[in-house]
Amino acid sequence: MMIEGELFEKISQLQQDEYECCQFVNCKFLEADFSNYRFVDCKFIDCNLLMLKVTNTLFSDVTFKGCKMYGIKFETCNPFMTFIFDNCQLNHSSFYKTKLRNLKFVNCSLKEVDFADADLTGVDFDNCDLLNAVFDGTILINADLREAYNFVIDPDKNKIGKARFSNDNLAGLLTRYNIRIEG
Repeated sequence: MMIEGELFEKISQLQQDEYECCQFVNCKFLEADFSNYRFVDCKFIDCNLLMLKVTNTLFSDVTFKGCKMYGIKFETCNPFMTFIFDNCQLNHSSFYKTKLRNLKFVNCSLKEVDFADADLTGVDFDNCDLLNAVFDGTILINADLREAYNFVIDPDKNKIGKARFSNDNLAGLLTRYNIRIEG
């Protein structure tokens, strides 16, 4: 049974496994198991989703705003996922080998996130902290990293054609050369 157009506030469990056009506000789904759930055109606002289990979970046109989402293994989700992350903390999460074309991260903390072997073509990292994020075999073609910071990306180990960077963050591309950029 699918639930449509409902507002859920301050809950910690879900009763069904299919939701469409629903909003989840100030919910605490700590270490919850959303495996095989379906979320279509849904919004999660100011929710705590730490260590959420998402095996074969479908997130289609889902917005996460102001959510704490540490340690989520997004590579286990249904591969047809589309998100927007706005003001979220995704530290220690993993997008290993996922296809996230044109995804938008806005004002997000992505510390120690694993993007290895992911397809991030056209992804926008708008004002995002990528401290110790893993980029290895990552496709960043046409990605926008002009406002991203604290990243280290080896151009020899990643595809970065037509990716956009600012003068202020070019050092993140040159780390492996052990040079100092001053000025």
